[in-house]
Amino acid sequence: MPIQFDVDPPVARLAAATAEFVREVVIPAERECGGSVHDAPEALRETLQKGAREAGVFAPHVPARWGGHGLDLRGQAVVFEAAGYSLLGPLALNCAAPDEGNMHLLEKVATEEQKARFLRPLAAGEVRSCFAMTEPAPGAGADPRSLRTTATRVPGGWRIDGRKWFISGAHGAGFAIVMARTSGSPGDPGGATMFLVDADTPGMRVVRDIETLDESIFAGHSELAFEECVVSEDRVLGAVDRGFENAQVRLGPARMTHCMRWLGAARRAQDVALERAGTRMAFGSVLGDLGMVQQMLADSEIDIEASRALILRTAWELDTGSAAASQLTSVSKTFVAEAVNRVVDRAVQICGALGISAADAPLARLLREVRPFRIYDGPSETHRFAIARRAVKPYRQPRPEAAAGS
Repeated sequence: MPIQFDVDPPVARLAAATAEFVREVVIPAERECGGSVHDAPEALRETLQKGAREAGVFAPHVPARWGGHGLDLRGQAVVFEAAGYSLLGPLALNCAAPDEGNMHLLEKVATEEQKARFLRPLAAGEVRSCFAMTEPAPGAGADPRSLRTTATRVPGGWRIDGRKWFISGAHGAGFAIVMARTSGSPGDPGGATMFLVDADTPGMRVVRDIETLDESIFAGHSELAFEECVVSEDRVLGAVDRGFENAQVRLGPARMTHCMRWLGAARRAQDVALERAGTRMAFGSVLGDLGMVQQMLADSEIDIEASRALILRTAWELDTGSAAASQLTSVSKTFVAEAVNRVVDRAVQICGALGISAADAPLARLLREVRPFRIYDGPSETHRFAIARRAVKPYRQPRPEAAAGS
């Protein structure tokens, strides 16, 4: 089957409308708050999302049944990049992490009753959500099998006990999707279950908000405690002991939508650098005529185009259910995360003092935001480990002792 990279006219129009909305409405709001929304009021989110609805660009990823545009991942790639041109663009369109990934997970895994209770208001922007998986050491992080939070059967439901941290958007969220171990021990490959937990459930509380390098995730990142937190049986999301498998429904597409959004940030950084290179006089010419600056600009164009091609290729593989999707997801996440960092870093270097100004250009805050991308959704090293393991698998020979005993 040929890979289709063509953009359908309705998607192109939606992307153009998104770009205009981001330029005219969202970027001024970003400038006003400096891109920092860890402790921003809900009124900011509500105002931006109201504007997105009025512009006809709200919820591009959400199925029409729940009030969105219903784009597949290839369509999302184009629109999300346009949204990501501003740090607050995805928030305005209601396609920011973690809500966007949670919407996808609920659409694919939740029961109809759960969709009505949790997905409908989330898709409409009436509430926010969080995904509670990562734990303090020695708990789950890059290796989810280290999961230590437990869920124990009690009459009528389950009791959740454990700690989570770096949970994005937890402060003020309406509910959490919580990963807990229902069988086995830390280190076992299975035995996890996902639960839907309302924020006002007794036993679930925000311990603290964590100060981090990045500041553009609405409500920031928090540490959560679950202490005899009891939920009913109907709050199990998916099947018991199938949490890790169901999480893959979310993780692959969510990694790609991260890439899409951050590619928009890289494009913005490059545009700032190009404008500077075309207007700033130095050493008798504009910067753009100097060989070293030209090399940096060219390398950034290469990184952006290669990232976009990888994203579209992987989106197509995911849309068509290809067996190659897992490998390409890891390849794309690793390459794009590092390419975006390179592009923004080069833009800062080209712009010099202007590049490190926090008020006169967006590059300083973009640099602050993109660095954690190499860690979020799996650090580059973890993905490289998985990429190499899959690549060598067809060539692996049986161990001599195994062959001798057969």
